[in-house]
Amino acid sequence: MAAAAVTLLLLFASCMHAAVFCAAAPFDEVPTVTFDEGFAPLFGESNMGRSSGGDAVSITLDRSTGSGFISKRYYHHGLFSADVKLPAGHTAGVVVAFYLSNGDVFEATHDELDFEFLGNRAGHRWRMQTNVYGNGSTARGREERYVLPFDPTAAKHRFSILWSSSSVVFYVDGTPVREAQRRRSRRRFTDDGMGPDGDDSDMGADYPSKPMAVYVTIWDGSTWATENGKHTVDYGHGPFTAEFSGLVLRGCPADAGADIRQLHLGASTQRCATAEWELMTAEYAVMTARKRADMRRFRRRQMVYTVCYDTDRYPAALPECEVNAADRQMFERWGESKASFSSRTTPPPPRPLAVSMMQAD
Repeated sequence: MAAAAVTLLLLFASCMHAAVFCAAAPFDEVPTVTFDEGFAPLFGESNMGRSSGGDAVSITLDRSTGSGFISKRYYHHGLFSADVKLPAGHTAGVVVAFYLSNGDVFEATHDELDFEFLGNRAGHRWRMQTNVYGNGSTARGREERYVLPFDPTAAKHRFSILWSSSSVVFYVDGTPVREAQRRRSRRRFTDDGMGPDGDDSDMGADYPSKPMAVYVTIWDGSTWATENGKHTVDYGHGPFTAEFSGLVLRGCPADAGADIRQLHLGASTQRCATAEWELMTAEYAVMTARKRADMRRFRRRQMVYTVCYDTDRYPAALPECEVNAADRQMFERWGESKASFSSRTTPPPPRPLAVSMMQAD
């Protein structure tokens, strides 16, 4: 693992010395895969539909079952993406998920990176939740929830997870919306938002580091998905169908046929160092000041819960959290936004962006 990290750093340093991006690949140019090339049914195959070319897949939840599929390979790191259209109408209790996990292999110490889409009552908006778990750290949940600035049932939108050995970034339509850095200088902004102050921070074993597969599922989350289970799935409004296309598996696959439980320990990770360098120097992976400002703007306008301001659960913020004193005032002590988004059917009005472009990096 250490040798692989050194190799990656040396390659990255040589790229930066050239003062240019060593690779330039915007999201629209990333190659996609068909279902048969990259995936296999996981459950509920009778509720799964595929286009003639295999480039689009639908999964359905009805009274009999949900549905889901899984990538054929596990990956060390990579960019994983899908264009998603969610079911319309009354969808309370319905959960659609696009995520990475190795829970089938590491039951007690699994890693997981989630996009979870949480259905709602008719006339109310879907919620999006992101999760970051490493080494079975679900007891230290790192959830965030958002309302989306568009109707995800009217057209497809792209959701992407960029996972490397140093950071995880979640994207919506190419805009970064959440970043979790494995190690970083922890920034605590002063009350006026004019400067960082803090020390180095490390997620340690809580950072996802073992090979993961890509999962896509739809299922009944009545016990928790909509207002903590207050509104359950009403199958009279079903069936509920989600559509997926533009599937991207741009990662370094784990060695086929090898024991997946050992692959994060040795030569397999070293083999993937060059592939990770190519990934992290692509245009979409480089976090510029503009991208950080866009991310901060999205979070201020759309985020309805963050673990970073949930002082009831974590009196001391988790290592990857960037604590902003001004932003903290916008959230309750249990992490929920003081703005009410629960009944909105149109995007909420913008919140002021207090951090300048120069401070975004």
